[in-house]
Amino acid sequence: MGGNRELKKATEAYWGGKLKVENLVETGKTLRAAHWKIQKDAGASIIASNDFSFYDHVLDHIQLFSAVPERYKKYNLSQIDELFAMGRGRQRPATETTQAVDVPALEMVKWFDSNYHYVRPTLQENQTFTLAADPKPVREFLEAKEQGIITRPVLVGPVSFLHLGKPDRGQSVEPISLLNNLLPAYIELLKKLKAAGADTVQIDEPVLVLDLPQSTKDAFKPAYAALAAAGAAIPAITLATYFGDVVHNIDIFPSIASVSAIHVDLVRNPEQLDTVIGALAPGQILSAGVVDGRNIWKTNYQKAIATIQKAVQALGADRVVVATSSSLLHTPHTLASEKKLPAEVIDWFAFASEKAKEVAIIAKAVTDGPESVRAELDANTASMKSRATSARTNDPAVKERQSKITPEQYNRLSPFKTRITGQQAHLNLPLFPTTTIGSFPQTKEIRVARQKFGKGEITAEQYEEFIKKEIQLVVKEQEDLGLDVLVHGEPERNDMVQYFGEHLTGYVFTNFGWVQSYGSRCVRPPIVVGDISRPLPITVKESKYATTLTKKPMKGMLTGPITCLRWSFPRDDVHQSVQAEQLALALRDEVIDLEAAGIHIIQVDEPALREGLPLRAGTEREAYIKWAVKAFRLSTAGVQDNTQIHSHFCYSEFQDFFHAIAALDADVLSIENSKSDAKLLRVFEDAAYPRHIGPGVYDIHSPRIPPQQEIHERIEELLKWFKPEQLWINPDCGLKTRQWPETRASLSNMIGATKEFRAKYSKV
Repeated sequence: MGGNRELKKATEAYWGGKLKVENLVETGKTLRAAHWKIQKDAGASIIASNDFSFYDHVLDHIQLFSAVPERYKKYNLSQIDELFAMGRGRQRPATETTQAVDVPALEMVKWFDSNYHYVRPTLQENQTFTLAADPKPVREFLEAKEQGIITRPVLVGPVSFLHLGKPDRGQSVEPISLLNNLLPAYIELLKKLKAAGADTVQIDEPVLVLDLPQSTKDAFKPAYAALAAAGAAIPAITLATYFGDVVHNIDIFPSIASVSAIHVDLVRNPEQLDTVIGALAPGQILSAGVVDGRNIWKTNYQKAIATIQKAVQALGADRVVVATSSSLLHTPHTLASEKKLPAEVIDWFAFASEKAKEVAIIAKAVTDGPESVRAELDANTASMKSRATSARTNDPAVKERQSKITPEQYNRLSPFKTRITGQQAHLNLPLFPTTTIGSFPQTKEIRVARQKFGKGEITAEQYEEFIKKEIQLVVKEQEDLGLDVLVHGEPERNDMVQYFGEHLTGYVFTNFGWVQSYGSRCVRPPIVVGDISRPLPITVKESKYATTLTKKPMKGMLTGPITCLRWSFPRDDVHQSVQAEQLALALRDEVIDLEAAGIHIIQVDEPALREGLPLRAGTEREAYIKWAVKAFRLSTAGVQDNTQIHSHFCYSEFQDFFHAIAALDADVLSIENSKSDAKLLRVFEDAAYPRHIGPGVYDIHSPRIPPQQEIHERIEELLKWFKPEQLWINPDCGLKTRQWPETRASLSNMIGATKEFRAKYSKV
């Protein structure tokens, strides 16, 4: 995105018709050049290319290998508009010179257990793959070469690309069965890269950290045999894995013996080192990921150097590469921009630019000896000691409260069947109640007012009056639309996690610590540096004010403990279960205070609950489920029976996780559904979900306005899986990123479709 989110700003300006495509392209070129230079200046000897994207790197590969579904091709869009249409949908009326366009986005899902989202390849029976005429990896390699930098192009591997894909709607193809169709395009691309001057490429096969079906495991042998058969006509290959260990798939290593190097994540799973070393083919290089690509803490040089020295002793210095554990996409750009963090705290951090330097320092310490970087090593030791002994990290009062948690605090007073009867009598909601997930459009006016308040240009009283007017507007809009359960719209919140962190102890915040979540969407994760508690109520004032503006039920909106943890940069010196429990206690106080203020529907969102699930089945996963579920229940179980607890999940695959969802004991669950082809719903049917549920009926990540008939068809489909009395009608997610015109139109169509079903079922 750039140090100042230059790509976000340029992309959104292009979408809004305020920037020409050539200016957008130039922004991308400028950023690529800057990022290559940062790595070169840091001392990195291997610099990546083709790691830049205008939307998503997997989506780039869909275009690269001509796997674009026909519904996008028929509009004859430009290459970049086709990319954006697949990523975010496109809707455009016809003009005298252009045809109408109306196409939804492809499915977007979490990239493994990170908070990044990728666009899922959507494949057809007998799918063909053809290399693009002007391949992006070649183009960007040559671009760097012109600047005097020979890069290592990065590609998503053929096995991972297919494994992460899915059949298109109505298709039954097993994506991995298309491997032989795909490989010729890969080989052609690799030959073009070799001809352009690339001596090495990085092929990412991150699925090696997963529990794989046999069909996927079997695919590695023919895939890499085909690449090996190309011989010297293609570059040497570094096969990269990350986010977990590969020990359980170590039997695949003979199938990839032809690659010149293998990269593994030694931050997430340092214990795999010996097994991986033992499985390397003769002469095969180990790329050792010892600098954390997923968090912002400084690398402990002593530990990292010891790991590299161990590898060197086993393999020799010429067979070991020092690297980050994963891409630095998941970390902020640079600490140099942060002027307001306390000096003590900033000394504990390393962002992306600093991590590039860490890699070079570790390598130099091993190659040239510790004295060659003595000043850096001594400073690092001092930083480690400062953090371990700081009063910021420890709060005895928080620890004492944790020690006094009782089993009763995890349970509601009565079971769901008892609770729902009282809730229905108290709330008096119609059949198919309609609501939204919480946030409403964050307009330019809201952002400007927040900035002025932050800079001291307006007083707290002026800002509060502005927020009240925004709440008035949102409540009136919802009443005019005819929604049944209202929200206050969250105009005061900058982000669903940062806002809460700013009101809790134990957090610090950056000014420019942005990371990409999807497309142009960036988040600025707060950083957990110490024990967490809630000094004062956080959301009660705004929610209580909103209740005075309507006679309809008002829903309080909170972010759950696991999401607050996962969407922050967590501590790495305390187990995450301890941090989650501290957050749960803080949120429990907020839930109880909301109820006391007259809020009897409280939504505690946990979209990151599935994201935090360990990637492989086993004891670690079950342990996570146990403490994560307990944290949610601890935060929500302190209310009376007639207070209804909602929770929200997006981009969650519940197939191997359903028992945890049910164990949360939320009264109403809302989930992303509009792009999932009803695959989530089958899980709920198979498990006979007993509570109430709101599967999203339209995609909020797209500006496209769904017609009323389309939403009608979605509700009709939902009724195949759920009873009418179970079903809530809502969008997929919050409306923060949308504009008001499309929000009004979409919600109006949603409510119109709902009324059709109310009329139908009220007669039954």
